[in-house]
Amino acid sequence: MRFIRDIHAEKQASGKPTISFEFFPFKTPEGEATFFGKTLPALMTARPDYASVTYGAGGSTREKTLEIVERIQNDFGLTTMAHLTCIKHTQAEIGGILDEAARRGIQNILALRGDPPSGEEWAQTEGGFEFASELVEFLRERGGFGIGAAGFPEGHIDCAEGRETDWRHLVGKINCGADFVITQMFFDNADYFRLADYLKGQGVAVPLFPGIIPVANAGQIKKFSAMCGAKLPESFSSRLDELGDDADAVREYGIEYATGQCRELLERGAPGLHFYTLNKSKAVLQILANLGLA
Repeated sequence: MRFIRDIHAEKQASGKPTISFEFFPFKTPEGEATFFGKTLPALMTARPDYASVTYGAGGSTREKTLEIVERIQNDFGLTTMAHLTCIKHTQAEIGGILDEAARRGIQNILALRGDPPSGEEWAQTEGGFEFASELVEFLRERGGFGIGAAGFPEGHIDCAEGRETDWRHLVGKINCGADFVITQMFFDNADYFRLADYLKGQGVAVPLFPGIIPVANAGQIKKFSAMCGAKLPESFSSRLDELGDDADAVREYGIEYATGQCRELLERGAPGLHFYTLNKSKAVLQILANLGLA
């Protein structure tokens, strides 16, 4: 497997966008069987450059995340990044997780502060890290891993001082050693370009990969957006309301909207696309086909 920074450098040199997919650990054996038997083989036809696997709230899927990353790399030959969070881990425990990741052949880590389990407030673990920048620095000093960081085009929902304060924190993570940034989902491209312009103005040169989620369920996306602070443009939200419970129409509109987002992002210089797949394949494959990238 390879460092994502090297994969992207090659794609950039060839003038092509870097395409990646995010997955989450399965809740049932049936879900796992469907993912490895159908979903991932279908997505591999798009020849993605890399994938990532999330890490449950409070580190609840630690072992499963590493297992999935290892299996994707070994069985499908796709470089895959493991998410890693600060919450509920001491520095020593994080060191142990990284030892295990290295043993499994994992070379890329997405360094995150992390979310608490449902119903809990975020709190620094005694002997652990308070900020993602500290985890990035820890990874860089340790060596052996490519490092990704998360960016928030509209500012992190917990950053009361506003988005530019949050963006300054992002610059700090990059200066601590992050190789690239993947954004939280957003639905107004202007938010992405504002963040990209801010980073450029700060002299930041690492790639900023936009995170795209194809809307398949109106209720679900409204819940997601409320949880993470990603606003829904009025015209977009109104159209979802008009479509109501017509699941097929919502799904088609979601594909159409995301295709338009992606096309503009690439035309205006975004280095690639990172898709939040929700462990599904059809919408992502259709969007890539619409863009001529499948």
